[in-house]
Amino acid sequence: QVQLVESGGGLAQAGGSLRLSCTISGRAFDPYAVGWFRQAPGKEREFVSGISSDGRRIAYGDSVKGRFTISSVNTKNTVIYLQMDILKPEDTAVYYCAATLHQSRAVSGSDSSYDYWGQGTQVTVSS
Repeated sequence: QVQLVESGGGLAQAGGSLRLSCTISGRAFDPYAVGWFRQAPGKEREFVSGISSDGRRIAYGDSVKGRFTISSVNTKNTVIYLQMDILKPEDTAVYYCAATLHQSRAVSGSDSSYDYWGQGTQVTVSS
């Protein structure tokens, strides 16, 4: 059974930092890429960042470029980190990690490309 579990959300002040983690488990589960998405109240789900399983392909949404950094660690389970720096109030949202089995030339920023999703973790940034 494939599981994606997010952690690390919480409350931060504008200009501060948070690090989110996404732990992926599941026997023989080998996604092509893992992405982070976020959804604020009343808004559509937005692509934040994604990384291929070999770490060679990385993508960021325009609103987080230069502030967020994605990385991965592959040991017993795969853990995807999202380091979020210089946080802004507009970063407030529920953050989800998702995994895709679909191979492509680049990491997809479309949520319809992702097959497995976590439950999400709340990030709140105060001004």
